[in-house]
Amino acid sequence: MAAEIDLTLDCANAQLLAAFWKTALGYVDEPPPAPFTTRAEWLAQFDLPEDDTEDDGAWLCDPDGVGPRLSILKVPEPKTAKNRLHIDVRVPGHGSPQERWARVKAESGRLVKAGGRVLEEFDGHHVVMADPEGNEFCVASAKP
Repeated sequence: MAAEIDLTLDCANAQLLAAFWKTALGYVDEPPPAPFTTRAEWLAQFDLPEDDTEDDGAWLCDPDGVGPRLSILKVPEPKTAKNRLHIDVRVPGHGSPQERWARVKAESGRLVKAGGRVLEEFDGHHVVMADPEGNEFCVASAKP
């Protein structure tokens, strides 16, 4: 049996990145673990510093339960280098290479409107992008 994984992104603004990644991945806010009814209630059980708030974190999940959960957590230090691990956003659909590339370009354009930016294009293959805080990710066609 394969292990389940969660992904965690460090950030300066958890709510900004949560909004972006919900748009990018179609994810939703993950409910707090039982028996808690709110994230604030769940967080209250931890001995957090006084200046930590519920808005300093976001927990997202795939509504279909297929993809990994995504935790987005505020940290004091800024991003200083290229990610060692990044997310690949795979655009679904079949067709000719030109049709698949057109969908990749359309998706990267949609994510630019959501706050991302294009860093580099590998024509016909994938687009390297950054989220609103500079975390790199790629947009590519789904596996054929």
